[in-house]
Amino acid sequence: MCAMHEEDSMDRDFSEDVRVLGAKAREVRDSLQSEEATKNSLVLPMIQALGYDVFDHNEVCPEYDADRGTKKGEKVDYAILENGEPIILIECKAASDSLHKSHYDTQLYRYFNATPTARFGILTNGVTYLFYTDLDKNNLMDEIPFLEIDLLDLRGSSIAELKKFCKPEFDSGQIISHAEDLKYSSLIREKILAELDDPSEDFIRCVLKGIYEGRLTQNAYEKFKPMVKRTFQNMADETVKRRLAAALETETEAQEEAQEEDEAARATKIVTTEEELEAYYIIRGILAEHVSASQVTYRDAESYFAIFFADNNRKPICRLQLDASTKYIFIPNENKEFTRYELESLEDIYSHKDQLIRMAKYWANS
Repeated sequence: MCAMHEEDSMDRDFSEDVRVLGAKAREVRDSLQSEEATKNSLVLPMIQALGYDVFDHNEVCPEYDADRGTKKGEKVDYAILENGEPIILIECKAASDSLHKSHYDTQLYRYFNATPTARFGILTNGVTYLFYTDLDKNNLMDEIPFLEIDLLDLRGSSIAELKKFCKPEFDSGQIISHAEDLKYSSLIREKILAELDDPSEDFIRCVLKGIYEGRLTQNAYEKFKPMVKRTFQNMADETVKRRLAAALETETEAQEEAQEEDEAARATKIVTTEEELEAYYIIRGILAEHVSASQVTYRDAESYFAIFFADNNRKPICRLQLDASTKYIFIPNENKEFTRYELESLEDIYSHKDQLIRMAKYWANS
């Protein structure tokens, strides 16, 4: 496998690991009432997903000493170490705790400032991860995180930023050089959203400059405020609709091209045998009393002959392998887990009619 394919595979694996963890967070967060439960269920799996060995205390050190001055006994929940020195500090709270507008960031602030080799501090409740560094003043943690990851609202861009903290890719210099952009992009976004929700007088004055020739009195401000808000909201809606339409058009074109290529390939490589057609008609006859015969369809592939409900490959009724020496029928359950049965002849299909009818009815009702 070439290096590019290996990298693509690693990207997919990491993305899948994080999305699985996000699904787990959604499922268990309400039951995690303690910090320790949150660590075990969500935080440690995240550290593992980033490629660090949570069982090696020389790499992931729990309860790391972060004493400062005369104040002793200060310990951060986890420190990720490199060559024996902490590079990332992680302070954990219970999943039920809110991280915003809390005193937890000041706690991490103390740990961060007492650990000069650590360039990143992470405050987390296992669901939300706030990433801090020292952009404003060297070795003093910023008040505002430069990155926020919410496992319940994962986007491709969030996963890409999180991946930079993976052990194989970790480069503190590159992350810090990008952190300022992330920090101010986030602040700009928040400011714009706040203005769209409740336009300020300065914002309205900026919008109306060169448009409205009168003096912006309080009455004029009150008159134009809902108009500006409505206009910007309509513009945002139109932009979203255009992008969705363009994305759907591109996806449709790609699907049509893939379907044409698939059909062309099948036409040249696949030959549907008389035996496969006979099996299809047997199954369609079995199901005829329970679903419309027109809804029982087939597709021939190189390795098997598949029968679907309503020509939908997400609604399989069965698969068949009818070789000269061996014959099998594969019947799924509602979770699309297939069970294989050997057939002495096509007549043996009738012995599985109850299972076939159950699946056809299931897809018809779903």
